[in-house]
Amino acid sequence: MKKIRFNYITSTLLGTAAVTVLLVANGCTKSFLDVPPQGQQPNEAFWQNEDDAAKAVNAMYANLRTWNNVAFAPIAIESLGSDDTEKGSSASDATFLNKFDDFTATSTEGQTLDFWAGQFQNINLANQVLANVPPIAMEEGLKNRFLAEAKFIRAYSYFRLVRAFGGVPLRLKLPVDASEYNIPRATKEEVYAAIEQDLTEAAAVLPQTYPSKDIGRATKGAALALHAKVSMYQNKWDQVLNLTNQVMGLGYALFPDYEKLFRVQNENSVESVFEIQAAYVPGNCDISNSQYSQVQGVRASFGGGWGFNVPTQDLANAYEADDPRRDATIIFRGETTPQGDPIPATGDNPMYNQKSYVPFSTYVECSEGSEQNIRVIRYADVLLMNAEAANELGNPAQAKSSLNAVRARARGGNAAILPDVTTDDQGALREAIWKERRVELAMEFDRFFDLVRQGRAATVLAGKGFVAGKNEVWPIPQNEIDLSAGTLTQNPGY
Repeated sequence: MKKIRFNYITSTLLGTAAVTVLLVANGCTKSFLDVPPQGQQPNEAFWQNEDDAAKAVNAMYANLRTWNNVAFAPIAIESLGSDDTEKGSSASDATFLNKFDDFTATSTEGQTLDFWAGQFQNINLANQVLANVPPIAMEEGLKNRFLAEAKFIRAYSYFRLVRAFGGVPLRLKLPVDASEYNIPRATKEEVYAAIEQDLTEAAAVLPQTYPSKDIGRATKGAALALHAKVSMYQNKWDQVLNLTNQVMGLGYALFPDYEKLFRVQNENSVESVFEIQAAYVPGNCDISNSQYSQVQGVRASFGGGWGFNVPTQDLANAYEADDPRRDATIIFRGETTPQGDPIPATGDNPMYNQKSYVPFSTYVECSEGSEQNIRVIRYADVLLMNAEAANELGNPAQAKSSLNAVRARARGGNAAILPDVTTDDQGALREAIWKERRVELAMEFDRFFDLVRQGRAATVLAGKGFVAGKNEVWPIPQNEIDLSAGTLTQNPGY
């Protein structure tokens, strides 16, 4: 069933005692996306010049679209715990994913280890850049930008880890001897502090925009927006407001058509703050390796996908009457998509994720939808963070302005639907913002963590088996605890 391609690293440096080291990603002729399969360039021959530095930085981005970063493990860890999604596919396929839907996953479940490994692979690649690029003789501005990009990638991966597991090993440099391999978990607060430092330093260096050949790299806006999100998870509302206000002054805007926003032709649009870049290169499946869309595509025999991570009826019911985002987020069995694909009226699942959908006619030999970018941060998310922060700080006027901008885009020219929110009551406005986050960002891997940070998970997810004091985080992979000889400790309840 699954095709797993790890082409950009020879081995991984995980949270504990795994082996280090060198990535080599040869050449990039078309753009920074084009990272062919791993070469054999030895470690001692690498890190010599600007071209080597560029290859190493490009490999970081390439790793973001690999299996452990975009497929089953993220679905399990970042999506299935919410009330928006369930396993999908056929009842007998990948039944282990049900353990994340009903909170019965244990420390030996492979998806926890895959997710952990994927993030620490990213961190390893970033740390290699940060350790080895500074001594290279090259243009200083480009060198500093490369280092800032590495800090952004490291921060992004640590944010994914701390949301999922709480405190994790904080590895901010490559180990120099055996004593530095096996390190304990840092506290959640220490991890967040390290993330914030990386993002502050990255935002000070990263450019606001790039030329076309470099579109998709981390920008100043991406660093500021991710920092705002990190701050939101710590209830640092003054900081969230300040950071989102800065992003709102950088020229982003809401793409006018919500459904078309998620199609391939509108990738890296004016609404895009950060996307994981995925490319289809004819004849080269090692580069065309993203399986994000394939795993979630309509389960069909004619080029859709595998049908995992499907919307729930509860999500479908959450939309207000005639909200166009419902049909732009959910593919319903028996419908014809706006791109003309008829969806079978019968099949394993009544609904599928439309945001990951790629028209069947674009099927390629590598995997369905291998060219579909993954939207990580959109401007709509920035506006909703701004609204939430403003409301928490007692500024309902700004909160409503940002919130209603998102609603106005959703309704388009139809003034009869999705009226502006008018209440000044802080509690009512908070509920409206939370509801808007759900429907605007549905199927974008935030809902579970939103419920946890809002303190509502135990109530909203009670029917799925969520246990307060345990299921706010997932278990630390037992394999990592074993490798550490007990240096790593397990989360409570597991």
